[in-house]
Amino acid sequence: MFCSCRFHLATALQPTTFQISALPEAARDVTSLHGQAESGVISAVLWLKLGVETVGAVIIALGILSAGWLLIKVLVKHETADFTAIRLALARYLALALEFQLGADILSTAIAPSWEQIGKLGAIAVIRTALNYFLSREMRDERGETHSAEKPVAERAE
Repeated sequence: MFCSCRFHLATALQPTTFQISALPEAARDVTSLHGQAESGVISAVLWLKLGVETVGAVIIALGILSAGWLLIKVLVKHETADFTAIRLALARYLALALEFQLGADILSTAIAPSWEQIGKLGAIAVIRTALNYFLSREMRDERGETHSAEKPVAERAE
């Protein structure tokens, strides 16, 4: 079951692909002014999409490093009873990264040439939005349980 969930999460976080051959003929005709302008806009959107996806990936990497550091600090102190603080720290990074990945998907729909491509992007967006919703809900529930009697995440890990 764990592998199956990890596969779905990995699939949801995969960047979408865009094929130039699927563009309308006017966009592929770079000799006309309209074709040049459309190609320039598509190129700019693709670069922007790549940048947004990269920011999302960097946020995930920072979250893993941060949670890993908190985990090491807890393991060194031999306090392995509760990993909620570490889970919440990682969840915050993942929720933010999912927002960036969803933004990249929205950019993709601006240049998606076919209903099939739009359908795939829509399905990925729904999966990412659902993941983000449940992740945010879990963080809110955990924060409510731990907020009343415990110190903040960073203080608990020290």
